[in-house]
Amino acid sequence: MKKINIPTTFYAYNTTTDLPLEIQSLMQKAANVRQQAYAPYSKFQVGAAILLKNGQVVLGSNQENAAYPSGLCAERTAIFAAGANFPNQEITAICISASSILKDTLEPIPPCGACRQSLLEYENKQAKPIPIYFMGKSGQIIQSPSVKNLIPFTFKEDSL
Repeated sequence: MKKINIPTTFYAYNTTTDLPLEIQSLMQKAANVRQQAYAPYSKFQVGAAILLKNGQVVLGSNQENAAYPSGLCAERTAIFAAGANFPNQEITAICISASSILKDTLEPIPPCGACRQSLLEYENKQAKPIPIYFMGKSGQIIQSPSVKNLIPFTFKEDSL
């Protein structure tokens, strides 16, 4: 057996005011759209805001369904909308804000595995890293310089 080391880098910001101005605005949009999430079952609301190179912002919130697998996470709602409406636009940043209606969420909450895989598809497509910022309802924000940083062993087109 051989141990392998996979280096990763993350950046932590104490509050949203520590973020670059453009990212502060994007995170506020993610927090605002989070409050529009349709989450009557889990009581867990997530908002995602995607900044495109042309300055357009694409928003998404989680959308639940009584048949649980039929719902969709905020990150995938936003990334699929960006892909459908702006198929050739580079994604320059993604902000995610998540919170529970039942308790305070002060720790940063990253995208789930399915969302990471979907986001990775778009990072691979544009052949350029997409920085991702994620947080709970308030508190610390974590930045990952790329999706690949969140999912170091990737499944991609040449895996097929």
